[in-house]
Amino acid sequence: MDLDWLKDFLALAEQKSFSRAAEIRNVTQPAFSRRIRALEDWIGVPLFLRSAQGATLTPAGAYFQPLAQDLLRNLQQLQRETRAVGEREKGALSIAATHALSFTFFPGWIRRHMRFEALGTLNLISDSLEACEQIMLGGEVHFLLCHHHAQAPTRFEAERFPSIRVGDDVLVPLCAPNAEERPLWPLPGTSERPARLLAYSQASGLGRILSAQMALAQDTALARDAAGMATVFTSHLAATLLTMARDGHGIAWLPLTLAEEDLARARLVRAGPERFDIPIEIRLFRSPDCRNGAADALWASLQGE
Repeated sequence: MDLDWLKDFLALAEQKSFSRAAEIRNVTQPAFSRRIRALEDWIGVPLFLRSAQGATLTPAGAYFQPLAQDLLRNLQQLQRETRAVGEREKGALSIAATHALSFTFFPGWIRRHMRFEALGTLNLISDSLEACEQIMLGGEVHFLLCHHHAQAPTRFEAERFPSIRVGDDVLVPLCAPNAEERPLWPLPGTSERPARLLAYSQASGLGRILSAQMALAQDTALARDAAGMATVFTSHLAATLLTMARDGHGIAWLPLTLAEEDLARARLVRAGPERFDIPIEIRLFRSPDCRNGAADALWASLQGE
């Protein structure tokens, strides 16, 4: 029995959609379906009823769901406690970070705040925000580093998961330049030539922020001009959207920390004026369940600032 099968089962039970659950679990849908089938074969009975509308639990699946939750929770607690015993003297530090910040912000930031020779091991887990939230809620890391906006809250209760702002960023609509060094896909688009939007998937924290801004600020330029945009590509990776934008496929709202070199070299240009920009924070969340001396030292240093 593979532990991932339990995580797959719980994701599908919650989402009721193979495609959505596979995206959350960061596997292809065929591979995800094979793992669900393998779990059902191991148990010996079907756990889901499949239909065109999605997947619903069978009576056996409904019986198994709370047992799987308890089993996974107990195994994760066992892992945390055993790891804590082994790492207590080493001072190892585990941090989950979204892909964009792992590439750009994290290396310089951690170097400013921690001496590597004082760490036993520094473990960085890079994934989508949705996957990082799951890791954090499971108590598998000490911290989560992510972009944050007040209009797009995370899954963390403030009283349980304290956080500190450690930086600032801005989402900027960018696209490739044309021969005259003007935006190839200017904002706002028109009904005759809508701007091609390179969008974030639902697993992306930046996509969550962008969607919240458009939904909650109906009088902004971004919301008013949404009708002049047509989504042509979707990914949870900002780096993928940057490459697509650089190759001329459309507009992507990219964090400036990721795109500033492309802007400086004119491989990307602003698709619209600054009124389309979205200021955001870079925030570090602390786990209430995963603690050691290295985590305490980093948190104390940040609070001192």
